[in-house]
Amino acid sequence: MPRLLHLADLHLGWTPRGLPGDVAASVRRRRDALLGQAVDVALTERVDLVVIAGDLFESYQPEPALAAATLGQLRRLTSAGITLITVPGNHDELTYARSIYRREAANWPGVVVTRPDPGPVADLRLAGETVRVTALAYVGGVTPTLAPLRSFPREAGGIGLGVFHGTLVGPNVRPGDPFGGGRSLPLDQSALGDAGFTYVALGHLHVPQEVPLAGGGLAVYPGCVGGKGPGDAGAAHWTLVELGTGGARTRRITADVAPVWTRAVDVGTFDDVDALAGHIRGLGTATTWARVRLVGALAFEVDPAALAERVGDAFLHVEVEDATTSIAPELLDRWAAQPTVRGEFVRRLRARLEAADDERERAVVTRALRRGLHALAGDA
Repeated sequence: MPRLLHLADLHLGWTPRGLPGDVAASVRRRRDALLGQAVDVALTERVDLVVIAGDLFESYQPEPALAAATLGQLRRLTSAGITLITVPGNHDELTYARSIYRREAANWPGVVVTRPDPGPVADLRLAGETVRVTALAYVGGVTPTLAPLRSFPREAGGIGLGVFHGTLVGPNVRPGDPFGGGRSLPLDQSALGDAGFTYVALGHLHVPQEVPLAGGGLAVYPGCVGGKGPGDAGAAHWTLVELGTGGARTRRITADVAPVWTRAVDVGTFDDVDALAGHIRGLGTATTWARVRLVGALAFEVDPAALAERVGDAFLHVEVEDATTSIAPELLDRWAAQPTVRGEFVRRLRARLEAADDERERAVVTRALRRGLHALAGDA
């Protein structure tokens, strides 16, 4: 039974924006080391095949040193007798004349897919089974994207493996529905099932997903291992697949990645900001990149930026976001009694709240009150 490692969306060369320089550099180093970790997994698990379903790189023209290091890691696979199939994505797109897949075509280990339409790219004999690989590389102006792709070669015997970087679209989508632009490469789910694929290795969506196909096939997004920040946490595992004529079975192997998460913390469960800060500090580690969303009703003053700075040494990087839904009357009373700009602001907005006719208006005024208080934090 052939075994494969399914990779996608490693985004080598990505540097996060908005972080301190040393933190951003640390995040990039960890991301650029992911391919080496994946190769180690492939070698340890003795896989027969590695497929890269797009966005190996953040850019179609990665820095020369990164390109050379990547080719070196991929040659570790082919030198060990592991078959490699690489499909360009939308970040490292084949369309451009300077695309790395065009410049390094003669040196690229294994098979790099360049055809702009779905079709066979390799017929393999792996672990005693015949594996037919169908794929395409999106090429701007050539690959059709105005409607979901529905024309795939029909598999006949053996194991059918599809490798695509695109957006899986359900059966009820109508022609002309938006798909996020042509480079999203919409793929018709029903057509993939009708084509008889045993396994469809997908890339593009960063959240891991497994979607059963009609006819017994399985379509999988392995996710962006390591994620790209709290709003894009991705996956924390590598995806191994066992292929057979009777179907495909996945297995997850924990990846060595830094924690990336967004977590809600109810401020109403704490007596004061000191207790809240202590709790948040306990959630962090030196490698954690986190976003803390404050929810519930505020019963004491909280400045999100000051709170993030206060607990920051417990994290690699932490953001604090105010998503509270209301403010305790006692706190508003205290603020309204102050002879300050903030006090006047609270008195006026509180009057608006009391005069609000419905819940929608109250919600709007409450958001305005919260945002205004943050802006006026220095005028207390």
